[in-house]
Amino acid sequence: MPSEYKLLIFDWDGTLADSIGRIVTSMQGAAQRAGRPERDDEAVKGIIGLGLPEAILTLYPDLTEAQVIAFRQHYADIYIASDAEPSPLFAGVAESLESFRDQGYRLAVATGKARRGLDRVLKAQGWEGFFDITRAADETASKPDPLMLNQILAHCDVPAQQALMVGDASFDLLMARNAGIDSVAVSYGAQSIERLRTFGPALEINHFSELRAWLHGRAH
Repeated sequence: MPSEYKLLIFDWDGTLADSIGRIVTSMQGAAQRAGRPERDDEAVKGIIGLGLPEAILTLYPDLTEAQVIAFRQHYADIYIASDAEPSPLFAGVAESLESFRDQGYRLAVATGKARRGLDRVLKAQGWEGFFDITRAADETASKPDPLMLNQILAHCDVPAQQALMVGDASFDLLMARNAGIDSVAVSYGAQSIERLRTFGPALEINHFSELRAWLHGRAH
């Protein structure tokens, strides 16, 4: 194994895929359809990474359960319509993931997306069987609860000390900390690197390929 890490776990939106702008406009469009005030870009970016119901309630805490369900459907309708061509991967992602797999790392996704949405983008990338395991927010607990990471660790039979969580949001890094897993903060996603830095990531990167170089360096 190239380093002491055996399992690399990735957030999707804002970490692997350049989808933040699409999420923001979809959430703002859903607010319009629901007759609610739009939240500004930074407010919406601040909830990216949560499961969708949790994200909606963070932005609109006065909504009833039925209103959350309706809002969620508005969001899904808008997002799916805009996602006919899935958001592109960030530069360096595809070749780095291929390299990690070739080197023997176990690979996983831990995302705030719903299973339906995750399966759609995995299929679009031709990655249905690429990852060892993927976990979506609607089939487990939402970040920053560590449940989805604990499920991934159990599935891969890897201890927390040999896993690494890569994400662009405070929820990713807090989830990793709650699970006893080291984290990597990416600066190009939903939240500022200054905010992510408070969670003590093992590495900060400005480009995805920097993770590849860092792991390679640790092996030598």
